[in-house]
Amino acid sequence: MFFRKKQTNMEAEIIEQTKIIPYILMKYINPDSGEIKIDLPQNVRKIILVASGSSYHCARFAVDLLEKFSGIESRAIYSSEFLLKNVIPHDENTLYIFITQSGETSDTIKSVKKVKESSNLATLCITNNENSTIWNLCDYKVACYAGVEHGIAATKSFTSQMLCLILISLKLVENVHGQAATQKYKESLFHLPAVFEKALAKREEIKSLAKKLSKENVIIMTADGISYSLAKEAALKTKETSYKNISAAILGEFMHGHVAVLNNKSTLVYIAVDKIPERSIDNLNKIKADYNPTLVVIGQSSERISPDINIQVDCENEIQQMFANVCIFQQLALEIALKLGRNVDHPKGLHKVVLDKK
Repeated sequence: MFFRKKQTNMEAEIIEQTKIIPYILMKYINPDSGEIKIDLPQNVRKIILVASGSSYHCARFAVDLLEKFSGIESRAIYSSEFLLKNVIPHDENTLYIFITQSGETSDTIKSVKKVKESSNLATLCITNNENSTIWNLCDYKVACYAGVEHGIAATKSFTSQMLCLILISLKLVENVHGQAATQKYKESLFHLPAVFEKALAKREEIKSLAKKLSKENVIIMTADGISYSLAKEAALKTKETSYKNISAAILGEFMHGHVAVLNNKSTLVYIAVDKIPERSIDNLNKIKADYNPTLVVIGQSSERISPDINIQVDCENEIQQMFANVCIFQQLALEIALKLGRNVDHPKGLHKVVLDKK
């Protein structure tokens, strides 16, 4: 690998993702039949995902994924907001999914209890700890097998949760349409370690971008659709590690007033996992013409726009591109923090519940 001889925990855990991904696939995909070995309730008609922090960004990512693959209506809610609700979704055949790395996130545990006290709906947890409170509370359980994560900023636990949610989405499709309907996507998942390797090989490009962004006061992470959750995670990773005040926004909504912040010297980062929509191309060109920020595209760009910087990994499909983009912005957050002399493993004022998968 290309990282420094003296690695931080964050560096090591970014690299470790190349080994964790195939381990998860081995655990959940039968090598002979190809069947996804995840137990789910039958006749799911609606899914509510509840989580906090990076786990919420996974939940937000899963909403678009679940609706695209399975056609099941889905919604993501912050755990703290869920606890404030007077009425919670309680339609028949609703599945609640709770996501927490440690399995001990207080608001998420309270949310599980709230569901159980007010309904008999099915509950499922995705966690990195099989001896946790949430594991014991939920009806269905998915271990994300990331191992102990010592870095404060979630890296390998985030991608392991992403992969588990993809497998759950595909399993819901298989339950209705059979394994043939998911075969192409499952095959591409086994190529993810190579995708991570290609993203790690972009280190010099990422270091160059990080040097610039470390000096910027205004950085906006934008995206559309499923990439919005990745933009939020990219902003959080950089805030946690470098203490920079970075915002994340859906590009279309950003045009409604928020765009005025670009009157300051700024960089706008657009994260793309698929072909950039025509409306977004128009918005990016308008932003460039009106404000002339440094424009960075992570992922697939377009001939109709002229980004100042484009960091891209060639991928087979949008699923692989999502993971490539995540690995790129994880490294970007790391490099910005290191440029600023931050201690990425012990950010000021932040603490983490660290538990093993056993």
